[in-house]
Amino acid sequence: MTEAITYAYAVARDPGGSLEEALSGLPGVADAPVHLVRVEHSGDVVVAVSPVPERDFREAALRAHLEDLDWLESVARAHHRVIEALAALTAVLPLRLATVYLDDERVRLMLRARHEAFAGRLTDLAAQVEWGVKIYVEAPAAIESPEGPPTNAGLSPGRAYLSRRRAQQHAREDAYRDAEQAAERVEAAARAYAVDRVQHRPQQGELARGPGENVINDAYLVPLQHAEDFRAAVMQAAEGRPGVRVEVTGPWAPYSFATLTEAEPLKRATP
Repeated sequence: MTEAITYAYAVARDPGGSLEEALSGLPGVADAPVHLVRVEHSGDVVVAVSPVPERDFREAALRAHLEDLDWLESVARAHHRVIEALAALTAVLPLRLATVYLDDERVRLMLRARHEAFAGRLTDLAAQVEWGVKIYVEAPAAIESPEGPPTNAGLSPGRAYLSRRRAQQHAREDAYRDAEQAAERVEAAARAYAVDRVQHRPQQGELARGPGENVINDAYLVPLQHAEDFRAAVMQAAEGRPGVRVEVTGPWAPYSFATLTEAEPLKRATP
């Protein structure tokens, strides 16, 4: 029989004691059923968890799995599915992907030790959602490559090549300048509705989706009542910049603002 450990998704409020029923039938990581861990005198603060195979989440195995994009995507989708189900019903503090404990009792110890901090942050984030705002620089396709026929038949091949390179450089400089101006306009529009912002590192490689170079990767915390106004204002602020693409995603649970939830799992007790 495969030994199981406990996977923790999020800390949440369960004011009416109805979350357990709402989560019934929802598959978590490894298709395991999700349940809630609570402690005495913790009020309505709970942790959503499920059992997962120990062999897949021990330190060495987990390091290897993190190089397997298919496995990682499967875990991330299940993790996100549980958090979004919670966020549709209550205030939630998402935990980091692949946060595991030896068992439910270790989760109870963590919750008991950090209950006051969790309760305060849940109050802060109640009725707030996260929007992601990414800005991409897209160089004009016509000059993206210095190869091709000379733009001026009177130039030698070498001079024509250098001419195309200069045109390419000027276009990129214009695109970055437009991106900087777009970023200023977007930030001003976002701050009219957002109560907080987190600036993430621009995405590269496998994480960067679509054409162009990601130069801005921000998350904004927005009151739920202003969510759609926020999106519309940001998109309008980005208009009129042909070399710049702005991507707005959300609304999400406040992943980027749940800083108090990043507790390290407890280690195995010595007999």
